[in-house]
Amino acid sequence: MKLFDSELKVMEVLWREGEATARALADELNERIGWSKTTTYTIIKRCIDKGVIERVNPGFVCRPLVSAEESREYETNELINRMYGGAADRLVASLLDRKKLSEAEIEGLKQLVRELE
Repeated sequence: MKLFDSELKVMEVLWREGEATARALADELNERIGWSKTTTYTIIKRCIDKGVIERVNPGFVCRPLVSAEESREYETNELINRMYGGAADRLVASLLDRKKLSEAEIEGLKQLVRELE
């Protein structure tokens, strides 16, 4: 369920709203990022073909078939597999290497690890 940036823009609206007509999606994405109605409809069609959006008539109402969490989980797993050979600990180590964490952030991470044990 790989979603490209353009598809994510449509999905973000649907995740926020729960459902929307194609026209409402086109209007919002035109206002927000300048897409034409045709561009939005093309992206909606791609999402329908991928099985991440369903179209309900009347009114061409679009509903998400996958949650934001499912999408994040898929993308995270893809990143871990592609860039870190499937080793999640290497991803975490890389992230932690890049940023100085506060004591509160460190304590939060420790709590997460305790919950996973």
